[in-house]
Amino acid sequence: MDFPSALRERRTRRHVSRLDLALRAGTTHRHVSFIESGRSVPARNLVVRLAGSLELPLRARNELLMAAGYAPLYTETSLDDPVLAPVRTALDHILRGHLPYPALVVDQGGGLVAANTAFDLLTEGAAAELVGPGTNVYRLALHPDGPASRIGNLAERARHVRARPGHLAELRAELAGYVPEPGPSDGVLGFAVPLRLRSPYGELRLMTSVTTFATAVDVTLADLKLEAFLPAGPATATALSRAAGAAAGARGCAAVRQAPGNM
Repeated sequence: MDFPSALRERRTRRHVSRLDLALRAGTTHRHVSFIESGRSVPARNLVVRLAGSLELPLRARNELLMAAGYAPLYTETSLDDPVLAPVRTALDHILRGHLPYPALVVDQGGGLVAANTAFDLLTEGAAAELVGPGTNVYRLALHPDGPASRIGNLAERARHVRARPGHLAELRAELAGYVPEPGPSDGVLGFAVPLRLRSPYGELRLMTSVTTFATAVDVTLADLKLEAFLPAGPATATALSRAAGAAAGARGCAAVRQAPGNM
């Protein structure tokens, strides 16, 4: 996609008028109009201001710069790079600290980066190819071989899951094929749409929060999202604590059985 088309597409997707964009970026409506028609070529610093004014993710800002013929501004470091070791340590600390409630880290496309042990309760019974690092959590959530059969409000939850990979048309189409378009909602708490999941510990009612690195200037870091599940009531909190205790006990028994000298 050429730069004029790329800018126009991103501006209209965010419902920003040319005048509003011009005011935010410190230029004129006429200049923005000329840029989008291809009659004017913007300087690199103006492309950066336009992308920032549209509040684009860092990855999309780089893409806009390249479409305009400029080098990317933001680096993209592998999460395994020693430079991001403090990030990995922080994420591990947060995931462990959220126990006994499930939490996971995903990348910009919904790929699973890491999860705590409580997340296993949500994926229980799912096909092996849908679970584990690198798999897609949006696909897992709605796939017939995932936990979909245990979700009491699947159609309602699907509306929210399908909206997450907004920039990935192929994945959106795949997800749309798993669950029909939901009808009017009837399971809202009044402040959030819960995940109602059947489990050996009773029905879990979970709210979801999403946390990002707000001041990130690296594409990899900016893409990461920490998704934490919170109990929507004391019954779910108690059930998750019981599940964590049972899981810890099972791991302890396995360690005893496998320890040398115990036979």
